[in-house]
Amino acid sequence: MVALIVAVVLVLFALFVAARTVRIIPQARAGVVERLGRYSRTLTPGMTIVVPFVDRVRPLLDLREQVVTFPPQPVITADNVSVGIDTVLYFTITEPKSATYEVANPLQAIEQLTVTTLRNIVGSLTLEEALTSRDEVNDRLRIVLDERTGKWGIRINGVELKSIDPPATIQEAMEKQMRAERDRRAAILTAEGVKQSQILTAEGEKQSAVLRAEGSKTAAILRAEGEASAIDTVFRAIHEGDPDPQLLSYQYLQMLPQLARGEANKIWVIPSEFTQALSNLSGMVPKRETRQQDNPPPAPAPAQPPAPPIAPPDGGS
Repeated sequence: MVALIVAVVLVLFALFVAARTVRIIPQARAGVVERLGRYSRTLTPGMTIVVPFVDRVRPLLDLREQVVTFPPQPVITADNVSVGIDTVLYFTITEPKSATYEVANPLQAIEQLTVTTLRNIVGSLTLEEALTSRDEVNDRLRIVLDERTGKWGIRINGVELKSIDPPATIQEAMEKQMRAERDRRAAILTAEGVKQSQILTAEGEKQSAVLRAEGSKTAAILRAEGEASAIDTVFRAIHEGDPDPQLLSYQYLQMLPQLARGEANKIWVIPSEFTQALSNLSGMVPKRETRQQDNPPPAPAPAQPPAPPIAPPDGGS
């Protein structure tokens, strides 16, 4: 019976020793082995053997990229505005030994380093610059953190500003400013539209005036050419007809009333050619009398006697 108990105890002890000797490391994990309290080696994924009661395996470290969200931190900008900033940190453990022995609490150390660096960077910017320069702040913050955490065996892959929350009064002022800016832009666009409309209207009127002027010019040229052609035709007809001075004087006297016609004509000076025209017409009168004497009027026909009355018929015969 005692032998059986001893055998069972030995089997259990052997199983315990085997369990402490054979260790299986999962994928994307790493283990640090300490032998007699000092660093011995780093275990990689797979099955490995350690010396029981001599080697101690510390808690496994996750080698995947990890995401940490830090609570809002109050930060004062260069224009003395207190804002709350939420940050999101992405990091990866590259050296399990350094991450185990170089820093006691990696997450707490990274958080405090992020807060102090963020205050230094945002403290040199105004609120407007901090709101519009997030990419620049992210890059500067990542570079500083990566330099400081490199000796801890941790690589900072990225830092993102999750939110920047200014005070409520500042938000109201910013909203008013944005509304005023939108109203100003709307007014500018309206003024630009009115300006362009007036310019286009003026250009249209200018082109219309130019076209009207060209039309009037062309019409005047055509009228002048027509009048010139008419005058030339009349002139040719007069010379071809060879009129005598009496006919010309008669036409001249007919045109005199038209020359004197008009509301603004107060005084009318008789031209010197008027007497010559009268003399030409007076020369026509004797010739007409001479023609009348040469051709006397025909004598009147003799009067016929009246017809005798007709006697009424006798009723008795």
